[in-house]
Parts: sequence; structure tokens; C-alpha cells
Amino acid sequence: MIDTGLRDRTVLVTGAGAGIGAAVARAFAAEGARVAVHNLGRAEPEPEGAHWDHVTPDGEGVADLVTDLPGAVSVTADLSEPDAPGRLLEEVENLLGPVDVLVNNAAHCESPDTVDTLTAGTLERTYRVNSVAPALLISQLARRRALVEDAGDPPCAVNISTDAARAFPGQVAYGTSKAALESLTRGLALDLGPTGIRVNAVAPGPVQTGWMEGETLEHARSVVPLGRVGEPEDIADAVVFLASHQARWITGQVLQVAGGHAL
Repeated sequence: MIDTGLRDRTVLVTGAGAGIGAAVARAFAAEGARVAVHNLGRAEPEPEGAHWDHVTPDGEGVADLVTDLPGAVSVTADLSEPDAPGRLLEEVENLLGPVDVLVNNAAHCESPDTVDTLTAGTLERTYRVNSVAPALLISQLARRRALVEDAGDPPCAVNISTDAARAFPGQVAYGTSKAALESLTRGLALDLGPTGIRVNAVAPGPVQTGWMEGETLEHARSVVPLGRVGEPEDIADAVVFLASHQARWITGQVLQVAGGHAL
């Protein structure tokens, strides 16, 4: 048995209402961590001409998840708001104590997101959640932990990117926002290294969270060298590893968890 060193640690998982986020929350809870399950907390209206992609109703899902996980709590915040990261971390601290592990999983994705339909609104909405919020959350995490005396082991952050961040044709705002997130991962790892705070990322390939079926699913299987699409638990296991004691000398890395896709 391997002790991940996560028992009684406080973990915040953003966008944990379903899919990868929910699997990550369950995986940390299985290691004995105290988990704060974040979700938007409301249905966000779609602006004219835009459609939110891969969005699942998360209210009931979060309630069920928190009920299933010992010591878990539910927290809500709209991460597109500039002051949301600070308020979110403060709420988690009040409920569970200072955050030891931050998982930036919440993401915004919409269509159309092609070069010929791109708008300032699409870019702004996508970057606010996918790039700006993780940067502010990590910054706030570092500042708040610096104020804690005898805080113990430094916290760490794991960002959720995509294995197509290098080039994502057809999803301009989403793909480039994730590329920015990977650059942020490397830059903050260097800046925060002297404090002991580690920053890494996981880049999933095609993961079945309910959005693939029929020809889409068959095509995804055909382009993955290991012959299957991912499951949320595949990503969760990698996230737990990067947050664990076993990854104590790993920082600034983007771990591709994709069955060989997009190599």
C-alpha cells in the first residue's frame, strides 16, 4: 500500500458537479482528504448566438456527491467574477481549513468557437474561467498560505488542460485558453518554487463524460493508440498522483493522460 500523504488534507476541486471534477473529488476523498466540491450554483443564460458545450446540470449531482463523501462540503462561485477566487478560498478555509490542494478543473467551452465566428465575448468568457480564474486562485492560495504560521507542508495546485492545447482547430478560444493555462503552470511553478508550492497540470485526451456517442465515439476510439476513450477516473488518478507525496519533487509539468492521443 502507498501512503499518498493526503489524509486530512483540505482539497478544493473547482467544477466538480459532474464528469472529471466529480471523479477527482471522489478520488481525493478515498485518500482520506477533506474535499470542497465547487460548482457554479446556477444556470448561466446563454447569450444570443452562443451555446454552452459539455454543460451538465450540477445541482443535484453536487448534493449527491457531498452526501456520499465523508466530510465533504459544497461551495459555489462564479469564477468569471474577478473577486470570486478570493471569496471562494476564504469560504473553504472557514469550512475546512486552509487549502492544501487546489484542482483547477472548472472550464468554459462554447460554440461556435471557430476563427470565422470568433467574438470578443467568446474570448472574454472563455479566458476568464479557463485562464484568469486559475491564475488568481493560485496567487490567492500562495498569499493566504504565507500568512499562516506553522502551516506545515506547502500547498500544491493541479490545473486541468487538454492534450490539444498546442493546436485545437475549430475551438479557437478554448484551445488557446488552455495553452495559456499550461504556460501559467510553468511560469508559476518557477515563481513559487522557492516557497515550496508546486504547480502542475494534467492534459486529458478524449474523455467520456456523456458527450460522445455514435460516430463521434467511434472516431475518438480510432484515433487513440490504446484503443479506448478515457474515463474520468483515468484523469482523477493522475491528479491525485501529482498532489501526492510521491510527486513531491515534480513541478511545472504538464502530464498528458490521453492513451497516446495527440502525441
